[in-house]
Amino acid sequence: MLLVITAALFSCNNNANIDVKAEGDKLMQTSRDWSRVSGTDSIDRILSYWADDATLITTDEPTIQGKEAIRAMLVSSFKQPGFKISWEPISATISKSGDLGYLVERNQITFPDSAGKTLTVHSRVVTIWRKNSDGTWKNIVDMASREPEEKK
Repeated sequence: MLLVITAALFSCNNNANIDVKAEGDKLMQTSRDWSRVSGTDSIDRILSYWADDATLITTDEPTIQGKEAIRAMLVSSFKQPGFKISWEPISATISKSGDLGYLVERNQITFPDSAGKTLTVHSRVVTIWRKNSDGTWKNIVDMASREPEEKK
């Protein structure tokens, strides 16, 4: 009986050995890899980093919910001449259980405005990630807020 209780206690405490620093580093590298892939025209590879139920929230745009709606946004964005996006994670925080994490990031998006002039917008970003049973991280919430413009 003692063996059963001990086994139950250890199985409940399975996540006690999570190395949150290593997981944070892994998540930051996943984000860097995603940024690099986003410099290509491979919609499927870019989309693969989002979970099926992901939510995308950006300044001055309606909330986008679900992978298919995100796909449509990506297709539309990449049709714009000169569209580019890249980002760099600044910090990572991983839950004690090791199955959720979030990143604070900075990004830049280049695109043509309505007059055809090229604009580059810088944003502050928070992304929330869920770790799958296979050890991969998927983005579940991506929220960006434009950096305030400098006063001249």
